[in-house]
Amino acid sequence: MRSTILAILFLLTLAACSPTGPAASPPGAPSRGDGPVAIATTTQLGSILTDITACAGTTSATLMGAGDDPHEFSVSSRDVANLTKTKLVVANGLGLESGLEVALDGAQGDGATIFEVAPLLEPLTYADIEAKAAEQHAGHDHAHDDHADEGHDDGHNHGEFDPHVHMDVKRMAKAASLIGAELAKVIGDDKYATCGTEVETKLNQTDAEVRDILSAVPTERRVLVTDHEAYNYFAAAYDFEVAGVVIPGGSTDAEPSSQELADLVAVVREDKVSAIFSNNTVNPRLVEAVAAEAGTDLKVVQLFEGSVGPAGSGAETYSDMMLTNARLIADALK
Repeated sequence: MRSTILAILFLLTLAACSPTGPAASPPGAPSRGDGPVAIATTTQLGSILTDITACAGTTSATLMGAGDDPHEFSVSSRDVANLTKTKLVVANGLGLESGLEVALDGAQGDGATIFEVAPLLEPLTYADIEAKAAEQHAGHDHAHDDHADEGHDDGHNHGEFDPHVHMDVKRMAKAASLIGAELAKVIGDDKYATCGTEVETKLNQTDAEVRDILSAVPTERRVLVTDHEAYNYFAAAYDFEVAGVVIPGGSTDAEPSSQELADLVAVVREDKVSAIFSNNTVNPRLVEAVAAEAGTDLKVVQLFEGSVGPAGSGAETYSDMMLTNARLIADALK
């Protein structure tokens, strides 16, 4: 009997000492051991944070899951409590996680350290984006231009800056370095800064691959029509033009007017657009309606923008997401 008890105690001791390996806790799941050292809001930031903490031998967690829309996502009271227990909360900021603003403010008031990345990545202003669009569209004699300013302010208000920095891999590479440095500061361990730099290097390699894939698209076909205004960083980084969006205003929860939809159909017909790109977190009904109304041979292609993809999608990590998007865009436009 005594030998049996000793053997069981020995096995339990081995199990307790066996490493489980660094991994990100799934959204909403209780943490293992001492808990995650950091929690990210979006899946894109969560993917990068996971790589940094795994490199450092610890764990992290992500609030959102694959397919969650950051514009509309909200959290439970348990999630809010977990935010105050971790060392660092990594958020995008600039209004991207509009459904989380109250929760993040509350967590910060309770002592959580909130680190917003997007404001540190040279964000684009909507004023500059609109000026660039006007320059690109100069000379386009669209019949709908007379209506361009009618009704576009209702329900489409946005902040000064575009928050969708994750669509530029180079910016997110810089984000990895910044997150690593911030972790090193709040935890007091320089290995996080070193790991952040390593992830930055890998993402810069991803950026080079994205550029290589997109090189197959001729200059005259580098025109994007998308479901909402989330591709300004992508267009600026990889030399594309955003010719139109189905849902104006930078968010996914607005409703376009009938005039705006008619304007977009006119753009699609006049510019001979060959594809319209949808987002994996948004209902594609409006995109499909525009494609049907245009009456042209217009492909509807779903990209991964609002979040990384689910298991088996080929877009499970941030790096894979951007490489998959590049291939889908190149195949649709080349």
